[in-house]
Amino acid sequence: MSAVARRKNLTHLGTRGQARMVDVSGKPATEREAIAEGRVVMTPATLKIVQSGDAKKGDVLGAARIAGIMAAKRTHQLIPLCHPLSIAKVEVDLRLDAKLPGITVRARVKVAGPTGVEMEALTAVAVACLTIYDMVKAVERGMRIEAIRLIEKRGGRSGHYRAKE
Repeated sequence: MSAVARRKNLTHLGTRGQARMVDVSGKPATEREAIAEGRVVMTPATLKIVQSGDAKKGDVLGAARIAGIMAAKRTHQLIPLCHPLSIAKVEVDLRLDAKLPGITVRARVKVAGPTGVEMEALTAVAVACLTIYDMVKAVERGMRIEAIRLIEKRGGRSGHYRAKE
């Protein structure tokens, strides 16, 4: 595929390859939803500290949940060319997993608007994972943040997407 053909598929690039914000003014406002997921892998001992609530900085899961929600609402300030959205709902769920060992973070974001919320869901997950790391890094600096990805999106012209497991 030529560079020109590829550029036509990338809506954030102008005709000469320059970055631009997509004009969504003519698009109808529809209900849109995105779900993203990621995980923080840690030792069983660190996971036990999080689970017991004994982290020196406080409630790791509560802080990560709030950070993820705040991040979704501020995505347009963090990611160039993202539109500011009037987000209707953000859920950030954190699941402790002894088999991993670690924490799986899942964010669900909803909006009624002319553009999707995939970036908001992904940003919520990334910031929640970073908050978990920050809250317990004094115990374990070798934690890994990994597998951040879009799980599902609904609405808009491109329709429904669901990641393969």
